[in-house]
Amino acid sequence: MTEHPDHPNHPDPADRPEQPAPTARPLRRLDARSLRGLAHPLRMQIFELLNLDGPATATLLAERLGENTGTVSWHLRHLAEHGFIEEETGRGTKRERWWRRVPVRNDLNTAEFRDDPDSRGAVSLYTNQLVQQYFNRVTSYLTEDWEGDWRNVGTIADWTNLRLTADQLKSLNDELAEVIHRHTPTPGADPDPDALPVVVQLQAFPRKTRGAE
Repeated sequence: MTEHPDHPNHPDPADRPEQPAPTARPLRRLDARSLRGLAHPLRMQIFELLNLDGPATATLLAERLGENTGTVSWHLRHLAEHGFIEEETGRGTKRERWWRRVPVRNDLNTAEFRDDPDSRGAVSLYTNQLVQQYFNRVTSYLTEDWEGDWRNVGTIADWTNLRLTADQLKSLNDELAEVIHRHTPTPGADPDPDALPVVVQLQAFPRKTRGAE
């Protein structure tokens, strides 16, 4: 899986083709150690907030997550140790540090860990937590009030009548990712004053046939 900032999200749900990034950010391939450093429910929530909302302190994150500040601080240090986040220098104090996501693209290929019993649990936790994060984003959207032009432009849809080969499914996912890439703004470009952050979540995967033979 190449996590497109995005988060830390996927056909496997984590194996998907890498698409050209709109930036020159380096690509970091996650190994077993870094995967275990991220694969914790609270750490993944912290990483998601820093990715979606930008830099924050342990106090701010604790308030958003309903957690103890000391606990959040411990997990922040753990994420920093594994290279997912870093302190924002020149901001804050020794007692109240600001943290931000490290500007790299994180790439995880779950197939590399299938035969590693020591990493299998971390892979399972990571992918299940990732799916839960996607679900939480959708439910938050549905419970929020939107007015004007934003009221009916979101979509939640599925298509269940496709029958594709493995190569065709890969091609479909490649094409969809390229569409998103074309709509991704160039870093540093002045945003449209009417624009809001938009999350695109895509799940496209095969389903085993069930029922009568």
